[in-house]
Amino acid sequence: MNGNQMLGQRGEDAAAAYLGRLGWKVLDRNWRCSEGELDIVAYDGRLHVACEVKTRRSTAFGDPLEAITERKAARLRKLALRWAAANRVPGARIRVDVIALVCDGDGFALEHLREVC
Repeated sequence: MNGNQMLGQRGEDAAAAYLGRLGWKVLDRNWRCSEGELDIVAYDGRLHVACEVKTRRSTAFGDPLEAITERKAARLRKLALRWAAANRVPGARIRVDVIALVCDGDGFALEHLREVC
């Protein structure tokens, strides 16, 4: 595993821990299908939530949220619907959130953007 992969894994672990502190149940991590991957799928007590996790060492090359373009958001929505179908969850009962993490000492500064699409 290279440095970027290790950072990404640490970010996903921090995001999953954050969701757990919110009282959400993490159902899947790194769920894959032929069209791509969802980082985290969780249940917030009301809805299923597909979470895209973006982790950066710094904001020198932009905020992690800037990586979520219209095209990427549409792809995430499509993947969320694929996950919902595979798990027999009605598609209208799933949303997509983005969790952005930037290194802050030994931890991360975290921003959670809900209902991206």
